[in-house]
Amino acid sequence: MIIEKIKGPADVKRLSMDEMVTLAAEMRNALLHKVSAHGGHFGPNLGMVEATIALHYVFNSPVDKIVFDVSHQSYPHKMLTGRADAFLYPEKYDEVSGYSEPTESVHDHFVIGHTSTSISLASGLVKGRDLLGGKENVIAVIGDGSLSGGEAFEGLDFAGELGTNFIIIANDNQMSIAEDHGGLYKSLKELRETNGKSPNNYFKSLGLDYMYVDGGNDIGQLIQAFSEVKDIDHPIVVHINTLKGKGYKPAEEDKERFHWTMPFDIATGKPLKESTREDYGDLTALHLLEKMKEDKGLVGITAATPAVMGFTKERREAAGKQFVDVGIAEEQAVAMASGIAKAGARPVFGVFSTFIQRAYDQLSQDLCINNNPATILVFCGSLSSMNDVTHLCFFDIPLLCNIPNLVYLAPATAEEYFAMMDWSIRQDAHPVAIRVPVAYGVKHASGKVDADYSDLNRYQVTHKGSKVAILGLGSFYWLGEEVRQGLAEKGIDATLINPRYITGTDDALLDELKQDHEVVITLEDGVLDGGYGEKIARFYGASPMKVLNFGAKKEFVDRFKPSELLKKNHLTKEQIVEDVLNVL
Repeated sequence: MIIEKIKGPADVKRLSMDEMVTLAAEMRNALLHKVSAHGGHFGPNLGMVEATIALHYVFNSPVDKIVFDVSHQSYPHKMLTGRADAFLYPEKYDEVSGYSEPTESVHDHFVIGHTSTSISLASGLVKGRDLLGGKENVIAVIGDGSLSGGEAFEGLDFAGELGTNFIIIANDNQMSIAEDHGGLYKSLKELRETNGKSPNNYFKSLGLDYMYVDGGNDIGQLIQAFSEVKDIDHPIVVHINTLKGKGYKPAEEDKERFHWTMPFDIATGKPLKESTREDYGDLTALHLLEKMKEDKGLVGITAATPAVMGFTKERREAAGKQFVDVGIAEEQAVAMASGIAKAGARPVFGVFSTFIQRAYDQLSQDLCINNNPATILVFCGSLSSMNDVTHLCFFDIPLLCNIPNLVYLAPATAEEYFAMMDWSIRQDAHPVAIRVPVAYGVKHASGKVDADYSDLNRYQVTHKGSKVAILGLGSFYWLGEEVRQGLAEKGIDATLINPRYITGTDDALLDELKQDHEVVITLEDGVLDGGYGEKIARFYGASPMKVLNFGAKKEFVDRFKPSELLKKNHLTKEQIVEDVLNVL
């Protein structure tokens, strides 16, 4: 195979056109077999194969610097820069990350996992190059709906006045993660339909030169276009029209499902494992759809990830105007939610934990200072969810729990979750965020749960004991139950508490614990620094009460096994019981 002989971009430059076409087919076959067995980003990479071959044929990486936005379009780039074995041989599948990674190769310049950043990052390379008298090309590759992100606009806007070599490849596959949203994409559609000649040109309006390539999956057209812009003396956008999922019919026909996929059967495209377990995303969508029938002012909001809250294409259609996808624009989602709430309607924004941090300023300034009663559902917040370093989901507690006016809730069961959501939609006193449980899956309450949470910071004692009190936050309530049972086996009848509120302390209850408890332990499914447990430790600071905080160390970790991370941070039942006994 040709791909086995490609050890770097220099090998690509030696190929004939026929050989490059063969190479493209081999790369797609490698992508198909790896992702079908291993899972990963699929459709975006299938669409970028020819463009990546052409980039490495024309440009001289790593001297010429290519920066991939989101970098889930970078699998083909990895194949052509000495990492093909990680796509060809199952025993090596885990040797590379799913995103660009400078520790893997000199051809990767940044760790990039969040979206809309490549143009800004590359503009910095441009500025640094010019200050130091360099001559290399700098190329930013952006696509998959990333142009809708605010930082992409800021980067383009700055690029328009650079007046120096800067090449921006706009990979237009007519999709985001789901479908594209925003007026910008109407402009791109007009450009495609007029072969780049429409006067309605977003890029030119920002002072950028422009070139259109209709055959974004035609190596010959791409090589010609890239050769024309190589060593250019001003910023230019090369707009390429590609097909997401190209070469695998199920991915071409169902682009949303195959954006990122778990392992699947190649012949049918169906998942190898169909989950039969209850799923909070699915339950959330069904619950909200019923509520939307009762309340025409209730609106679901997503920032390009509708599946996280269970809104499939069919459910989005059923919701109609009561479901809004703002595109890859979390800042817009939060600020708009604040405005919707101010207008008297009821916004519910569902977002991955790792992406809510993209809108911190809007959470603080646009939402919480104004104290507007929007609801934010934070999904996947856990040490046991995403494990790529760019997508870690355990920083949301410190991020959110220290913003004034915000009430951040941590349900332990499905019934509690939906009761909290219904209350947050009814009430008009606070912005409310709810941390959707992850660890331990969907758990159900054995009895009735509270329907009203307006008496803030009232914890729930679920088992009254003495000596040791366990505060198990959210889904770690169930870890708390395991620890309680472990201590019972050692002769200690511990108190178990479901705190429910992340953003405040139940001072009366915590004071009461001083009477017959020696140790309080907190369990949280996230990092400790700035988190929930520290609030409890601070409360008891001047008292004789001993406090043990259990959570994760503040660090960036990559491609970890959740079980190993939990053990490393003393978050197993056995370790916690031992630590408590040692303190006693």
